[in-house]
Formats: sequence, C-alpha cells, structure tokens
Amino acid sequence: MSRKRLQLLAESLSRSTKHFSEGEVECLIKLFDALLARSCSQFAVSGFNRIVFRDTLFAAFGMTDDVVLDRVFSTFDKSNSGCITVVEWVEGLAILLRGTLEEKIKYCFAVYDLNGDGYISREEMFQMLKDTLIKQPADEDPDEAIKDLIEIVLKKMDYDHDGKLSFADFEQAVKDENLLLEAFGPCLPDIKSRIAFEERVFPDTRKL
Repeated sequence: MSRKRLQLLAESLSRSTKHFSEGEVECLIKLFDALLARSCSQFAVSGFNRIVFRDTLFAAFGMTDDVVLDRVFSTFDKSNSGCITVVEWVEGLAILLRGTLEEKIKYCFAVYDLNGDGYISREEMFQMLKDTLIKQPADEDPDEAIKDLIEIVLKKMDYDHDGKLSFADFEQAVKDENLLLEAFGPCLPDIKSRIAFEERVFPDTRKL
C-alpha cells in the first residue's frame, strides 16, 4: 500500500470509528498487512481467514473458547465474505479496545446470538456455558448445574418473561448491572491484555 493511500484510509477510518487517531489506524493497518502476509487463504488479496484471526485473538488477548471465537469472527466479518478486510479489522478493534458501553452491548449480544435470530435462547446459553463451568465431581451431573445457572440468569435478565433474551432484555440487564455484559463467556479483552496490545501496536503514538 502506498504512503498516500495509507494516509487516506487511516484518515477515513479514524473519522468513521471515532475511537482511534489517524496514527493509531495506520499502526492497525500495518498489523493487518503483516497478518495478511501470513494468511494462506484464497481471499488473501482482500483479507485474512478465520484461522489467522483466531490465532491473532488468542495471541493478543488470550481468547480460547472456540464457540466465542467463531462468533467474534462473524461479528467482525460484516460482509459475510469469510475473510476479514482491513476496514472490518479496524472497525472491530475499535469496539473491542475502546467501544462505548452501548457498542459493547450490541457486540456481545451479536456474539451470544449464535444463530442470528435476534434472541439468546436457553440452548444458546447452554452451548456457551457448558465449557466455562468448573467440572463437578463425577456423581454430579454438570448439565443439570448449567441448566440451574441458566434459570438463574433468565430470572435476572429476562424482563419480558418469554424464556429467552431479546436485545432489549440484554441491554436493560447490562445497564442495570455492567458485570452481566459478558454473562455467557469472555468475548472482550481484559484490561491487562488490552493495554499490552495497545502499547505493542501503538508504541510511537502513545508517546505523544
């Protein structure tokens, strides 16, 4: 990418995301180019694939849950093309690293809504929670423990009592109690890994 094109793209994305300076966007574009060089995807001309994306989020933020990582990929891949473009990369990281509470609520809900129907169902909650609970002694049924937890979550978050969570339910619950933002599994970087990522990727811009 030419210097002029890099500057124009950085300026445009800085304006549209509102969370990064032009210098920071340039750093993210350079990181994208480095990741693109490692991608063996057939789409490598325009973006990098799911494998490179998952490896990057694991290395940068320690994210390991397969179900969550697949959904994070889908929320980044707004064009549903099967690869992450440079625009999708910067826009997605804007929410992960510096999004407002409203932006993060929309993002987390999209991650947890596994089938994209606008609701988080009992089945989707079970799918996400089954690998997060500490294994119980052999004489206890872990599935029952998860089902009990789901009932507790619904009692807390299901405001219209229809047995599933709409976006309105989720939004209200999180605004009432921010800790519920990642109720069904970690899909945002923790503070420590977020700061470490920014210090590594924005070394020059952070000195200004």
